Amino acid sequence: MCNLYTNKSTVQEMAALFRTSATYGFNAPTDVYPQYPGIVVREDQGQRILQQMTWGFPRHSVNKRTGKPNKPTATNNARDDKLWTIWRQWFTNPARRCLIPFTSFAEAEGKPGQMTRTWISVEDQPIAAWAALWRPTVEWGDAYTGVMVDATEELFHIHDRMPVILHPEAHEAWLRADAQEAMALVTQYPANQLAVERTSEPWFARKVQVSDGPTLI
Repeated sequence: MCNLYTNKSTVQEMAALFRTSATYGFNAPTDVYPQYPGIVVREDQGQRILQQMTWGFPRHSVNKRTGKPNKPTATNNARDDKLWTIWRQWFTNPARRCLIPFTSFAEAEGKPGQMTRTWISVEDQPIAAWAALWRPTVEWGDAYTGVMVDATEELFHIHDRMPVILHPEAHEAWLRADAQEAMALVTQYPANQLAVERTSEPWFARKVQVSDGPTLI
């Protein structure tokens, strides 16, 4: 499961890469966590747009002790083997598919309580696109979730799942094709094109950063 990714590109760089308008009234966050804002690319009336949404579909539960509803949590990843079942209504509708621009994603490595961040980036795509789904929500406005597959053998020791990273020529199909064609894009990205960077940065050090600077939370 991916619970953190970074997008160091500017709105203008994303607009140029994904062929959208570059005029927007929001800042692009750098580090993105579940239930926090991130940027996606989707189609609206036949045109691509950049839109700020909340990462994660709301998931509801009931407190076993009190019987009262808990605060919603985020389902920020969608398993590939569930796309035809629990995710079907969004996956089979091209209008509910989107792209998540990112520059790297993080996984936790190490002993419990001492985990550090390991960053994985795409060597042949400085700004890559993660296949995703989106929908309107009452709780958080428009929200998105990223599609995951089994990790490659080379990355499996880091985590058993990885994002569905699309090749640039597949962007159009993910946003417009029927479900069968889109499903053919749900594959592992070649491991020899992924760079792994292990750091000493604690996994639990949460930071939200926008263009005006970082804010610790």
